[in-house]
Amino acid sequence: MEASVDRIAEPWGARTPYARRAPWPVRVDTYLADGTTEADVQQWVRAASILHSDGDAMDIAVRDGRMVGVRGRADDRVNHGRLGPKDLFGWQANASTDRLTRPLVRENGHLVETDWATAMDRVVSRSKDLLRENGPGSIGFYTSGQLFLEEYYTLAVLARAGIGTNHLDGNTRMCTSTAAEALKETFGCDGQPGSYDDIDHADVVALFGHNVAETQPVQWMRILDRLEGGDPPRLLCVDPRPTAVARRAAVHLAPRGGTNLALLNALLHEIIRTDRIDHDYIEAHTVGFEELKTQVKECTPAWAAAICDVPAARIEEAAELLGGAERLLSTVLQGVYQSHQATASAVQVNNLHLLRGMLGRPGAGVLQMNGQPTAQNTRECGANGDLPGFRNWQNDDHVADLAKVWNVEPAQIPHYAPPTHAMQMFRYAEQGSLRMLWISGTNPAVSLPELARIRSILAQERLFVVAQDLFLTETAQLADVVLPAATWGEKTGTFTNADRTVHLSEKAVEPPGDAKPDLDIFLDYARRMDFRDKDDDPLVHWHDPESAFEAWKRCSAGRPCDYTGLTYDKLRGPSGIQWPCNDQAPDGTERLYTDGINWADPDYCEAYGKDLETGAAQEPVEYRSLNPDGKAMIKAASYTPPHERPDDRYPFHLTTGRTIYHFHTRTKTARAPQLNGAAPEVWVEVSSFDAGELGLTEGDLAEVSSPRGSLRARVRITDIRRGLLFVPFHYGYWDTAAGSGPDEKTPGRAANEATITDWDPASKQPLFKTAAAALTLVERGDGRAAPAPTATASAPARGAGSVPPTRGGAAAQVTQSDGGSWSTREENRR
Repeated sequence: MEASVDRIAEPWGARTPYARRAPWPVRVDTYLADGTTEADVQQWVRAASILHSDGDAMDIAVRDGRMVGVRGRADDRVNHGRLGPKDLFGWQANASTDRLTRPLVRENGHLVETDWATAMDRVVSRSKDLLRENGPGSIGFYTSGQLFLEEYYTLAVLARAGIGTNHLDGNTRMCTSTAAEALKETFGCDGQPGSYDDIDHADVVALFGHNVAETQPVQWMRILDRLEGGDPPRLLCVDPRPTAVARRAAVHLAPRGGTNLALLNALLHEIIRTDRIDHDYIEAHTVGFEELKTQVKECTPAWAAAICDVPAARIEEAAELLGGAERLLSTVLQGVYQSHQATASAVQVNNLHLLRGMLGRPGAGVLQMNGQPTAQNTRECGANGDLPGFRNWQNDDHVADLAKVWNVEPAQIPHYAPPTHAMQMFRYAEQGSLRMLWISGTNPAVSLPELARIRSILAQERLFVVAQDLFLTETAQLADVVLPAATWGEKTGTFTNADRTVHLSEKAVEPPGDAKPDLDIFLDYARRMDFRDKDDDPLVHWHDPESAFEAWKRCSAGRPCDYTGLTYDKLRGPSGIQWPCNDQAPDGTERLYTDGINWADPDYCEAYGKDLETGAAQEPVEYRSLNPDGKAMIKAASYTPPHERPDDRYPFHLTTGRTIYHFHTRTKTARAPQLNGAAPEVWVEVSSFDAGELGLTEGDLAEVSSPRGSLRARVRITDIRRGLLFVPFHYGYWDTAAGSGPDEKTPGRAANEATITDWDPASKQPLFKTAAAALTLVERGDGRAAPAPTATASAPARGAGSVPPTRGGAAAQVTQSDGGSWSTREENRR
């Protein structure tokens, strides 16, 4: 049976209920361009989603050399044929008329078109001059969470062993660095212990700061189908907003911003007090339990209630749910990661699973989730600052091993200090020691905190900026050289999702104009720079995606993220294979730690850990003395308040986040008519109580301001907790509806105008959840002027207003083969 549905109004589609431990039924979602039928499709080309971290497998429909639609892949382990709204409609951005098709260089203050030879000569000339005059520390690379594995690995090799710089990081620093750090702190190494298949087996699913309904919508479909089937799981949702997840939760905790650690310590207090712990597992597989027990001894629900503004009885109820679970699956995302005690909080979720022995079995796992589609590859390949293959920069044997793979001297690979994180790179650029910044596939002029500062850094005359992207983004507008890149569907490569599933995405159509795959751009740079190994052979010796993948396999051999059992041909077979995949696990590995903790050994681990409260690195000798047998580490931390708190002038907490209809800074999704129509403009979410206090009504134009800047947005009144403002971060300075391009002269829509330059001490992930802010009325929704400002008004108005956000948009009919029925729910429109 086939049915059609507007997948903007009904983003999660119809239900296909199933019972616990049963396989998730198949439902194939398809969207084809108007006037196109499946009979018109000349070729289906395999790919996977590049607009979130779920890794939904799909096939691209091609007709006459053009993309004309997509369909979900029925046999894929991740999505069983389902696609979310961004999957279904985002591909249309590839054919946008404003794609970059030729390189640009800055002449007399203006960007002008040129050829590739001229553009690359400028980049190479500046690189060589800086290396000669200022050394490798003057050059930095800031990359994405959207490139392919082969591209990240090539970038890591040319940056680390070619240039010799320590300044290499990705925008995954904004979304997933805490995931990596939390896993390293607990297990000695990155790598998700759990699997999406755990949803099929869990009796309790706990989501800590993870709005899975909007960030990984296909996995929310899976949870919804379990909720409608036999023996459904019970959900715990920790989120200050009334999300779709919160509305389906058995227990919903909405803590005050910046208090996650206090809440988690109280939950652990209750788990220990009621003896809901697995003593044998703790004894056999962990170290540090007594320290945690002492730390949380006084962290009662009543104590946490006073800090978090959550009833103590609700905390006890949540602890009872967690403590009584037979198979507990926990997920963590930005609500935890983008706060001042991010790593300390995420580690407590790991602790919960160690205390309960909930690892390595179906339904018993933890997923420290990723925010971006290829964030896992950024980390594996070392493009996030760490060494490739999860090697330990403090371990000389690991550095020597990597040097052998690359055939260079160990001293050529920077390991004299911790890798430079993104926020520090921008600080070095601000101070003048970093003189060239190559930005690939990301838009920091919208996505980083305190945007006035970021714009001023990127606009410096002394900083040479290279922007490698699809469009003339807000960042590209400030660059000295702009390189037009090919994207998903226009190039071939692999990428890995949040539960370690590897997919192959193949080229379906040609890129527009002279645009090139990112891999080709990096290979061209390496050739022009003439990087050599110690035998005077080319350092980067591969020439295409498949040969780059084979080079990566050698680098991954014997390491936790072992890809040696994978090939392009194998990835064209069964859809979705989880690493490690090698001779011992030729079909991949569904779950980690099925037989204890095996990657924390002092000679093998990726990191020796940090102090969770200060970020101070632990020395190798200290790690060996505390954990000689390589067990999982139970680490405790005490709660401290956020660095910036509301006051009389800025009485609100400001938190930023995502909507299901957009990805990152909208460079792709705003060019898809259905997605842009669903959420065309920024909004500010405010509680009904606070709206009443301020005299605000739905649709009013208001200004959100902080000590750093301000933005204007239309008001949405919801059941969000009192004292909290929510603004989606996707919106920059350009307006597709008005047909205008990026325009730095009209700021005022970007949430990050108001966020703070601060970061978690361990993961170095910036804070986007706990800024202090004020909210003032600018204009009534009907166009009437606002009354005179009150004493709570703060910074003067900046920038233009915006039109009211809509929740519908153009009809977007999607075919779904599932045998189910369609239902309309008002909650799906939120």
